[in-house]
Amino acid sequence: MVQQAPRLERHLTSPQLSRNQAKTIVGLAAFFCFANSFDGDFVFDDSEAIVNNKDLKPETPLGNIWENDFWGSNLSSNSSHKSYRPLTVLTFRFNYLLAGRLNPVGFHVLNIALHCVISILMIDVFAILIGGLVYDGKGKRLNQAPKASFLAALLFAVHPVHTESVAGIVGRADLLSALFFQLSFLSYCRSFQGSDDKFSLSWIFSSLILCSAAMLCKEQGITVLGINATFDILMICKVNISDMTKKLLHKGQLKEGSELLRRGFLTRMGLLTMGGSSLLYMRWRIMGTGPPAFTEVDNPASFSDNILVRTVNYNYYYSLNAWLLLCPWWLCFDWSMGCIPLIVSVIDWRIISVVVLWICLIGLGNQALNSGDNSTRRVLTFGLALLVIPFLPASNLFFRVGFVIAERVLYLSCAGYCIIVTYGISTLCQKCRKYKRLLCTSLLCLFGLNMIRCIIRSGEWRSEEQLFRSALSVCPLNAKVHYNVGKNLADRGNQTSAIRYYREAIRLNPRYVHAMNNLGNILKERNELSEAEELLSTAVNIQPDFAAAWMNLGIVQNSLKRFQAAEQSYWNAIKYRKKYPDCYYNLGRLYADLNRHVDALNAWRNATMLKPNHSLAWNNMVILLDNTGNLAQAEIIGKEALKQLPSDHTIMFSLANVLGKLEKYKDSESLFLTALQLNPNGANYHGNLAVLYHRWGKLDLAKKHYEHSLQLDPTTPGTKENYNMLRRKLHQLENKGTA
Repeated sequence: MVQQAPRLERHLTSPQLSRNQAKTIVGLAAFFCFANSFDGDFVFDDSEAIVNNKDLKPETPLGNIWENDFWGSNLSSNSSHKSYRPLTVLTFRFNYLLAGRLNPVGFHVLNIALHCVISILMIDVFAILIGGLVYDGKGKRLNQAPKASFLAALLFAVHPVHTESVAGIVGRADLLSALFFQLSFLSYCRSFQGSDDKFSLSWIFSSLILCSAAMLCKEQGITVLGINATFDILMICKVNISDMTKKLLHKGQLKEGSELLRRGFLTRMGLLTMGGSSLLYMRWRIMGTGPPAFTEVDNPASFSDNILVRTVNYNYYYSLNAWLLLCPWWLCFDWSMGCIPLIVSVIDWRIISVVVLWICLIGLGNQALNSGDNSTRRVLTFGLALLVIPFLPASNLFFRVGFVIAERVLYLSCAGYCIIVTYGISTLCQKCRKYKRLLCTSLLCLFGLNMIRCIIRSGEWRSEEQLFRSALSVCPLNAKVHYNVGKNLADRGNQTSAIRYYREAIRLNPRYVHAMNNLGNILKERNELSEAEELLSTAVNIQPDFAAAWMNLGIVQNSLKRFQAAEQSYWNAIKYRKKYPDCYYNLGRLYADLNRHVDALNAWRNATMLKPNHSLAWNNMVILLDNTGNLAQAEIIGKEALKQLPSDHTIMFSLANVLGKLEKYKDSESLFLTALQLNPNGANYHGNLAVLYHRWGKLDLAKKHYEHSLQLDPTTPGTKENYNMLRRKLHQLENKGTA
């Protein structure tokens, strides 16, 4: 099949390169833009999707990947985000197995490699969309638009809006989905190799399989079916949508109908429709036939009761997404929580951006439909289709999404933008021939600026501190930005600064319960208990099922000696989170303070049943039984604990004390010495071992360890008194020996 080369190809000033040269330059450009992120940390959502995701660990059954969501939660859970991306999680697991541990370098390297491959493949995709399907006599597809496809692919490779998808490891879902999207499209094109009238069912089925793979990487992958259908209508069936509409309106019938039927168009559309419907149905069943639950702070416009407010704000979000493609300088890891205030008045100046957006889209659409040049119609239509169709799942038109703006969802839409920009550059070159050198210089500057911006932005994604702080200037009204900066500071021990950012987050969003909980924890540690109790009480009043806040409130109330209120808070936490070992541990501490020993032991036993490696709960059980004289039971519990935690020196120490009191000196000594190997600078370990030797009659060893303990910590309780007793005893023995 032969297509005329597009007019825009003839006017472009970019160099004529071979296919291999073009792909090498595009791949290298993509690499240099984001190579800066290769040794970055796990940041932001990486913690939940990778670091804390049990599905990545080799000991977790592989089948769990197909039952859980992207974050490792069961899809049937009410708290699940319903993001079903098992193939993406499988690649995360591959990275884990390859390194033998959670090493972020391997994750980042694979992301960068994927972006390079996708950018290179974009040359083939753009060659078809811009230049058409052209084959030589041997059936080899030719590139009728080498300059245009190279320029568009280079624009795609170096676009800064890709930074979140490439430098953020969870962005791999977008990368993999885009890769299978491309392969599905290219497979669909392959089904028409050499003929407009015949097509290969095997290649169409391959395209559908690759589409399902794209969808299993990220839900957005299913939109390739829309691109395939658009390609079929415009390029295979050569339908002029404008002419067809006019004929339908004026004559009420279409002569082209039989021609479309002859070419198998309806058969192919039927296959695409059935394939897409089947995928959507299976996805709906997997999701549990219910949408994920989002909160108002995630997407405030979608919660508005006024349909006009919703419509205006959705369109404003679209204009902001368009602006990120046009001017990707203001980038932010999160655009929720007040970052973009709602438009609620007709005199809000931001409505202008909505008007401008639709003027541009209508203008481009009109040019695409009514241009006298076939290649121009085709190029603009494909550009608009690739810009809009992949974005539809994030548009709020079909279902509520859990974000206001997400840069990663623009990964594929950017390809459509690049086609439109390439068309615009060609038009400028045609109309401003006298200024071609200036246009070339401007284009080189654009590439240079984009590459610099990519390098800077990928550097900001290297650590959470840089990422969160970079958002302060972009979204100063975003409470989550201040919360994340505060959390990062708190994790690094800078509590004073963390308090300031937590307070600002609460000021911006007075119902931000997570900020209240974290601030309450810091104030609790600083012994500012009254304010901590007030904050935590407010948090649970706003969100009664916030189990962590209930537990922390109980800890504060316990410190304030309000034991009854603390007990009720702990039980509220357990009510909303059935499996909560830390809460049972703290409940046990409360009961121990109240001398309710049986209740304390039961609470700690529950903690160890839910979390067998809960060291503090095991150790407290041993200590409590020891202090209450239940030495035999303490020995049993201690040995049970060591089966679960064979290298825990604190449990060894507690059990060694019990065995010493039971006069099992040899076993006690063995545990003390092992504990000291693990913790050689534990002054109390040396002191208690000295007491054991003192009782055992090994006075020289007792003297040695008393002295070592006092050398490490002269203030160790009881050690100095015991040491003085030993010295008096040794002195008496010396006097008897002399006599």
